Amino acid sequence: MIRWWIYALQLAELLVSSLVHVLYGLYIFSTAVAGDLSQALTDRFLKPNANIEVKSEDPSGTNVDDLPPIVLVHGIFGFGKGKLGGFSYFAGAEKKDERVLVPDLGSLTSIYDRARELFYYLKGGQVDYGEEHSKAYGHSQFGRLYEQGNYPQWDEDHPIHFVGHSAGAQVVRVLQQMLSDKKFKGYEDTSENWVLSITSLSGAFNGTTRTYFDGMQPDDGKTMKPLSLLQLCRIGVIIYDWLDIPWLKDYYNFGFDHFNMSRKKLGAWGLVECLLGNAGPFATGDWILTDLTIQGSMGMNSHLQTFPNTFYFSYATKRTTKILGITVPSGILGIHPLLFIRVLQMSQWRHPPDVPPPYKGYRDEDWQENDGALNTISMTHPRLPIEHPSRLVVNDSDCLPLQPGIWYYKIVEADHILFIVNRERAGVQFDLIYDSIFERCRKHVFRRTPQTLPNQAP
Repeated sequence: MIRWWIYALQLAELLVSSLVHVLYGLYIFSTAVAGDLSQALTDRFLKPNANIEVKSEDPSGTNVDDLPPIVLVHGIFGFGKGKLGGFSYFAGAEKKDERVLVPDLGSLTSIYDRARELFYYLKGGQVDYGEEHSKAYGHSQFGRLYEQGNYPQWDEDHPIHFVGHSAGAQVVRVLQQMLSDKKFKGYEDTSENWVLSITSLSGAFNGTTRTYFDGMQPDDGKTMKPLSLLQLCRIGVIIYDWLDIPWLKDYYNFGFDHFNMSRKKLGAWGLVECLLGNAGPFATGDWILTDLTIQGSMGMNSHLQTFPNTFYFSYATKRTTKILGITVPSGILGIHPLLFIRVLQMSQWRHPPDVPPPYKGYRDEDWQENDGALNTISMTHPRLPIEHPSRLVVNDSDCLPLQPGIWYYKIVEADHILFIVNRERAGVQFDLIYDSIFERCRKHVFRRTPQTLPNQAP
């Protein structure tokens, strides 16, 4: 009888979680459509009589085009400029600086694939996922064509600032490692110094226990439970890509075009194969959830470095507190409805006793502070399997002047989506966070090249 009650509670939780996620997705989609319709009507009926362009001049004499761009990289289920109409994943934060780029990467594709896409978005050309990787995971080697790169001059003399939210932060780290390892064919001069700084906003560095609540198996971090939120997500994504409705995919795309799951190429039987788990990204494991498990993140981190000439800063978020030694959600009103159930579940996380711990020295209590999507321990800095240099920051001024090669991190009371999508929800915190990020990039992060005296070797 007790077992049946447990099954019933698990099913009820799945239904509630599914409903909340679907409703939130519909809210985002409908808000974007409503915004586009409103803009279209405004342009149609309230069109100004004259277009007056006002050019602002920087009193310092600095040309905006000479500034290194700040690239905002979205997280899971995210989108960049040009998707969902005029809706902004970063809630308009990109308007706070003159030189900001917001790429649209695969929202559910693997971190590896997204890093490849990010490179070609900036440099231009056709996305090359690599012959070996493409054969191993069963997708096309080549993807989207960028006829004109968004920053084609990108090199060591023209480095870039990156700001990544959630999984976007890990995407940038993988890209920097690829640049260091010269993994892009035809670009033999790449180096880690093409990246001037990386700022992480709720970054997914060490995995998250939420993946196990959502449906990943904790024993291997690769396979999915037969009945789970992720299984429902998998089915929905496969059908969405198989239907291949052009206007809908132009509006929002999960990023799996290189897997060729369209009905025009697969047919009905191909759809059945994908749904049965015999083909596609979910069968091969080349999607983002496997990268977000603790095991997947540790495997990825074992190949990633913190480089001595790059500046690193991280904002780790949490919506939990301790009462009598027990971790619980820190209030109800401050947590988004999409995340409240997961904040509660993750705060009570217990690693399955019949499954070996993911690493030596593992403790459940280390992973109980969270923001509803990621564990706070995962967001501060890369620490598994090897801990990287880090320093806790209480006040921003305490860490000045910044030193490269160190992960400065700050703990912020917020849930995982407070600083994206809805600017009004974050209030003044939104401006404080992004103003500090952009100010740091423009005023406190730079490289000094030692001068070479006459008759002295560099």
